[in-house]
Amino acid sequence: MARLNRSVSAAVLLAFAAPLLVVSSPVAAQTATASGEVRRVDAAKGKITIKHGEIGELGLPAMTLVYAIDPALLAGIGPGDKVTFTASRQNGQYVISKISK
Repeated sequence: MARLNRSVSAAVLLAFAAPLLVVSSPVAAQTATASGEVRRVDAAKGKITIKHGEIGELGLPAMTLVYAIDPALLAGIGPGDKVTFTASRQNGQYVISKISK
């Protein structure tokens, strides 16, 4: 009987633990390319504000959004510029990895 209880206990533990394993697994970051208009640039803080259309791959409606960006990518980019950019969601924030006029 003790052997049966251990098997049942292990099965119950696995049934409860399996969903936690799925939730805590790292998820591949989704990436999307979009276009928009630069509204503000803050190179010191590594941020850029862009007004863009819907970005379905990231679940974003048309909006104006502040993105994190490597300040080195901001050379020659300023308010009013029409840009094409590649962005992803990383650790709860949207990050631009590529941008061009």
